[in-house]
Amino acid sequence: MDLTPEQAAAAVERHPCPKCEAPAGNPCRTRAGKTAAKYHTARFILVPSLRDELTVAVPGDRGPGKKWTQRPQVGSATPETTGAPIRIGYARCSTAQQELQSQLDALAAAHCTRVFSEKISTRIKIRPELEKALSLAHEIKTAAPDQPVVLTVHELKRLARNAAELMTLSAQLQSGGVQLELLTGPLTGIYDPRGMGSMLFAVLAVAAQLDRDYIREKTLEGQQAAAARGNHGGRPKVIDDDDLLLARALREKGTPMPDIVKNLTIKTGKNAGRHPSVASLYRALADNDA
Repeated sequence: MDLTPEQAAAAVERHPCPKCEAPAGNPCRTRAGKTAAKYHTARFILVPSLRDELTVAVPGDRGPGKKWTQRPQVGSATPETTGAPIRIGYARCSTAQQELQSQLDALAAAHCTRVFSEKISTRIKIRPELEKALSLAHEIKTAAPDQPVVLTVHELKRLARNAAELMTLSAQLQSGGVQLELLTGPLTGIYDPRGMGSMLFAVLAVAAQLDRDYIREKTLEGQQAAAARGNHGGRPKVIDDDDLLLARALREKGTPMPDIVKNLTIKTGKNAGRHPSVASLYRALADNDA
């Protein structure tokens, strides 16, 4: 940014705010009727030199947090547009064990102005960071209708849970004038919703859902096969069957529980070689009795 904070604020205030409707020459305002601490994105995005900043603070003499009062209105500037699109990136992976960095690197290489990322399963209906990315994209498009705005993702499956949701999201972006860009896969580049592009997109969306369903089906089959062999997964037992048999025999002889655990040893896990707790013994005996 070549402008000083004061010059940036002056450039922003040449435009009325599309969000809070503050007139030109005035700072933005909150719903409570106070001067906002920062200008709304929909406003400063109209200034080409500030589009990569995504934040311009209100100068101190505007009194952020104080009651908003109208200042003398200045002549509104004509919004400027450039041919370069504004790219908003979105990255997602399902679990904490998966890594996001490869997606983030690809989005950075694609010159995304802002990147939203999260580790969350597609089974979760509400994905906060995706909602923020979509909101920002539509906000920028509303403020500058002639400015190309692109939602960029690494691959198709990062966006939705199933084909229906993917098609709905695509239609939502298209209706708002926001383009969709894929960095990998058969539809690499800006998605064209017309003609063969739309048909291929639908086919890929269904294929992605079938692939997800196939992986889930094979996972369940593997779990069932393991259970049939006696491997039910999860944490190993603190008290195995042999120790449980010994504990029952000692209990029937009237041995106190604290003395019983001294005769037992944990055989696996981080506590291997130690005695189980009395509480663990009670739970194991209760489960066995049940």
